[in-house]
Amino acid sequence: MTRLPLPFFLTLALAPTLGAADWPQLHGPARDGHSAETKLDWNWPKDGPKVAWKIDVGSGWAGPVVAGERLILFHRVGGEEIVQCLDPATGKVRWKHSYPTKYRDDFGFDDGPRATPTIADGKVFLLGPNGDFSAVDLATGKELWHHHLLDEYKASKGFFGAACSPLVVGGRVLVNVGAKGAGVVAFNAADGKELWKATDDSASYSSPVAAEIDDKPAAVFLTRRGLRVLDPTSGKSLYDMEWKPRMEASVQAATPLVWKDEVFLTVSYATGGVLVKLKAGAAEEVWSNDKSLSSQYNTPVRVGDYLYGTHGRSDTGVAQMRCVEWKTGAVKWSEANFGVASVIAVDGGVLALAEGGDLVRFDASPDGYKERARAAILTKPTRAAPALAGGRLFARDGKTLVCVSLK
Repeated sequence: MTRLPLPFFLTLALAPTLGAADWPQLHGPARDGHSAETKLDWNWPKDGPKVAWKIDVGSGWAGPVVAGERLILFHRVGGEEIVQCLDPATGKVRWKHSYPTKYRDDFGFDDGPRATPTIADGKVFLLGPNGDFSAVDLATGKELWHHHLLDEYKASKGFFGAACSPLVVGGRVLVNVGAKGAGVVAFNAADGKELWKATDDSASYSSPVAAEIDDKPAAVFLTRRGLRVLDPTSGKSLYDMEWKPRMEASVQAATPLVWKDEVFLTVSYATGGVLVKLKAGAAEEVWSNDKSLSSQYNTPVRVGDYLYGTHGRSDTGVAQMRCVEWKTGAVKWSEANFGVASVIAVDGGVLALAEGGDLVRFDASPDGYKERARAAILTKPTRAAPALAGGRLFARDGKTLVCVSLK
């Protein structure tokens, strides 16, 4: 039997029972970009894999998520942020819930939500860019509770609004709010009441992950300041380390990757990546540089002893796809002109959705880049993280949500 990473076991232990084909949150069941699906079809015809359906959508970079026969889409149309439940097989709407928003992106990029929803405990947890934090019933779409985080905690909206995908651990919903005395806040998943708050850290665009550190549950955050490892029950600080871009006009958006007692962070902007070992209350650098895997906003995946992911930025030049040795940061290979991309480790290889709209399959091997399939399924900009569930890939660009059959 293959030994799974500890965060995967912890997720199954603390979250409600999920189906084998579910993709209930950002980057999948364990937030590590791994899918357990097998026997998918990688022998695509010239025009690519079969498109099961596609629909027009509003603005936003929030990715789709799936639980059972419910696909959740979070987007903006006009002056409303909308959460919709769709049939994964057909794209037909089951229910819709909306609320008004006045958020405007100061840089004119996109006014829609950026935080991928989280499905847990029969609920959908949402965070809009203006700090609208809410829970709706998964079966009906009925709103259960709603907070205005930026107003309630006097937090800054940052450059691009709130974008942390909520993390549900043991009946608690954790969010990087970014206010003084309330950098991270935990809420009761059932009624939305505050349970604890910790740190003074400003909010980043990174989403936290659940892990097991020192044989105890932990919530791992990359805030605007750096690494924060907290006890999800009390908010007590377990580990912390400053790790942030060297320029103020920057983002930290990649999710931390946890493997046993090690954490990989990447923030780009002349800082790059770092592998951190957590031991006896101390966070120690194993290696760090700006030359191995410096990702602006995409999260890499760890397959075996190697990382696969984007090196570079979408706003300066063309990013590379890379394979990097986890324990040393040594670059095993680089594929030039690939572009920034979301990646999923599945069925013995890596599936990448590039910002230009191409879906690409390549081998998870340190021996060189070996591309097996490629198809244009969307258009630029494709920035939302996709979902893979039941043999179907769900992905969106600025105008369209598409369902692609991989079986």
